[in-house]
Amino acid sequence: MPTPRISVLIVDDHSVFREGLRALLGNEKDIAIVGEATSGMEALKLVKKYSPKVVIMDLAMPILNGFEAMRRILEIKPDEKFVVLSAYCNEKYVERCIAIGAAGFIAKENSYLVVLEAIREVAKGRSYFCPLVKGFLNSLRQKKAASKGKAKKACTKGLTGREMQVLRLVAEGASNKQVAATLGISIKTVEKHRQQLMDKLDIHDTAGLTRYAIAAGVLEDIEIPRESLD
Repeated sequence: MPTPRISVLIVDDHSVFREGLRALLGNEKDIAIVGEATSGMEALKLVKKYSPKVVIMDLAMPILNGFEAMRRILEIKPDEKFVVLSAYCNEKYVERCIAIGAAGFIAKENSYLVVLEAIREVAKGRSYFCPLVKGFLNSLRQKKAASKGKAKKACTKGLTGREMQVLRLVAEGASNKQVAATLGISIKTVEKHRQQLMDKLDIHDTAGLTRYAIAAGVLEDIEIPRESLD
């Protein structure tokens, strides 16, 4: 029994590029072009009509750009797979597309073979990014890691080790009694540490301390057995 072909919708407002890509993909035995769209709005209609396996999406288009088109399509078809193919390739656009739900991103400077590989990989449920985009992603990861490290250091600066332990347990939902039992200190001492935490951080409720602990990454840093909280 023959393997079903990958249904593809091409979305791009440049007719020469769109027609050229269709002609090339039309020669592939495992791919079937189900339609072409010149705008995000037209893409939305064609996705509803044909339910393609993969949508090749440009970003800069009239009426409805690629970003908004992907958002709207995913609202009605959450499993739709997108390969962004754009001349506008930078960190900001790559991050934005991935956040929306794109599984692939290729700069238009790449060869047809890269586009073909991306379609096949994304159709299998995988992600695919061209070398330039991979470089952007690595840079973004490094920036986020560095930013998180600095934020964590700044957030927890001035807190003692014991205060950090109390903060984590409070964020995990432990009562004063449970914190005292876990750390082997009195309830009054726990109350003192909680008050010191609130004074130092200028946070005056448990919900605020919990949000702070999550943002500062405190929950990742101190290993305390969960069974001791039960």
